[in-house]
Amino acid sequence: MKNQSNILVTGATGKTGRKVVEGLIKENQNVRLGTRRNDPAFDWDNSSTWLNALTGMDKVYIVYYPDLAVPGALKAIQELMEVAKKTSVKKVVLLSGKGEKEAERCEQVVANSGLDYTLVRASWFNQNFSESFLLDPILAGHVALPMPEAKIPFVDTSDIAEVVVKVLLDDSHNGKTYEITGPRTLTFKEVVNEIAEGLGKPISFQSVSLEAYNSLMKSAGLPSDYIWLFDYLFREVLGNQENQVVTSDAEKVLGRPAIDFKQYVQKAVRTGVWNQTHPQTI
Repeated sequence: MKNQSNILVTGATGKTGRKVVEGLIKENQNVRLGTRRNDPAFDWDNSSTWLNALTGMDKVYIVYYPDLAVPGALKAIQELMEVAKKTSVKKVVLLSGKGEKEAERCEQVVANSGLDYTLVRASWFNQNFSESFLLDPILAGHVALPMPEAKIPFVDTSDIAEVVVKVLLDDSHNGKTYEITGPRTLTFKEVVNEIAEGLGKPISFQSVSLEAYNSLMKSAGLPSDYIWLFDYLFREVLGNQENQVVTSDAEKVLGRPAIDFKQYVQKAVRTGVWNQTHPQTI
């Protein structure tokens, strides 16, 4: 049995966080949920909650919401690391974005903190099509996105979470940076076609300019910081050739191949998430 640790999981109800919590509990670890509703609470928007949430913890999984690239993220990570160093925390694992230059500034704060650390850089999530902003267009049967030429190594959040659990519990990963991707690249059109094939019903794909997509988000009433983030991700991240590279890091850590997008589609179809009706298209 692995030694028990007290581990704070921030974003404990999010796409990766809830799976990390499940994985750590299976490994008989003591887990504290880093959410606003937990007691003690952890709230990224209220730094006065951080000390209580970190007190008594040995390790922390850091997921900054909504993304390490947004203005304010660097300051928050700097402050969080200073608070962590005043507590019993010895190790942090940071979820970062593959190819996000802004996120790399936050990574450096963690790497230079004096604490043990592992950096986990993830490609775009498969689950964006079933749990996030791309669910509604799939349900509507019409997906309009920019960057049609980008070939993305979409990664499954189950793989990310399993990697995070491994590196949290195994100190041989200390000081390392892993870039976690799926096993192949797909364009948005190819993704939509694979989902349509899995569902057995047509879903159309339309290529739009980034400016037109921003206008669509604005007309849908999405907040300006949300629009800024996706403009950044499309323009700076998906347009970066480095982000269109498949890595073997998931297999290196997990000892098995990364989950393929087709496997994800099959699993999502079984849940029925794409069989509901929904009026929105953004």
